[in-house]
Amino acid sequence: MEAIKTRRSIRKFRETPVPENLLKEVLNAARLAPSADNAQPWKIIVVRDEQMKQKVTQACNGQKFLVQAPIVLVVCGIPEDAFQTVGGYMSSHVIDASIALDHVTLAAHSLGLGTCWVAWFKEEKVKDILGIPEDVRVVALSPLGYPDESPERPSRKNLEELIAYDKYE
Repeated sequence: MEAIKTRRSIRKFRETPVPENLLKEVLNAARLAPSADNAQPWKIIVVRDEQMKQKVTQACNGQKFLVQAPIVLVVCGIPEDAFQTVGGYMSSHVIDASIALDHVTLAAHSLGLGTCWVAWFKEEKVKDILGIPEDVRVVALSPLGYPDESPERPSRKNLEELIAYDKYE
């Protein structure tokens, strides 16, 4: 609960590299995430190369905080591997990959690292840069590194606005 309450979206990073053991721990949190039918229909690309980070940043509409971080994580969903009929109408790959990234963000925060969900990107450009197959979808990206800022907690809706009991009201 502490990580849930105190995690923030970080958009300013120190240049300090992320030790390999912490990176593995963060990535293992994704591996442990639940998924529909335990399919684990995702792959996370760890981008550390500076030139590749520059290209990915451009594909993310020039959001410069991405290239500041020592690592950019690119979370891909694999529709073919996913549970196909969530609610009787959709594949689970976006949901499952999102849960995996959420585990990453919480694990990273608990280890003193920062992340930020990035959903504003041009998928075809990201796929081209990283050689992602046509049948795989880019779900989200996140920088990963040591925070160089401490953002205030954003406002949230009241619980009563988000919860209904027994029927939708």
